[in-house]
Amino acid sequence: MGVPMARNEAYYKAEKLIEEALRSDARELWLKYSEAKPSNSSSIKDTDLTELPDSLVQLTQLQTLVLSGNRLLSLPESIGNLTQLQTLILSGNDLENLPESIGNLTQLQKLDLEWNCEL
Repeated sequence: MGVPMARNEAYYKAEKLIEEALRSDARELWLKYSEAKPSNSSSIKDTDLTELPDSLVQLTQLQTLVLSGNRLLSLPESIGNLTQLQTLILSGNDLENLPESIGNLTQLQKLDLEWNCEL
């Protein structure tokens, strides 16, 4: 049995909001995304993202966050607010360091830092 149509539509709308937010860096769109996405995971990869919008860390229910293939130089201290995070994929970025708050991610089981030349 497939996923109910309403959930598919909500997922599609949420993905479109992500794309729009990445293009415009609009904080309001990130907040709409957090309300619309019926999931505990997010994948924002290969978008040339250079920094995370502050509102992303308001998605405290996230268990999986994939940010691979972007241009992230650093992560905000507020990343430590994602205390439910179990998987954090940061491969293929330009990270130079990790914030101390990464230690707050006590549920973290997988942290992928591959292909970050500065780490």
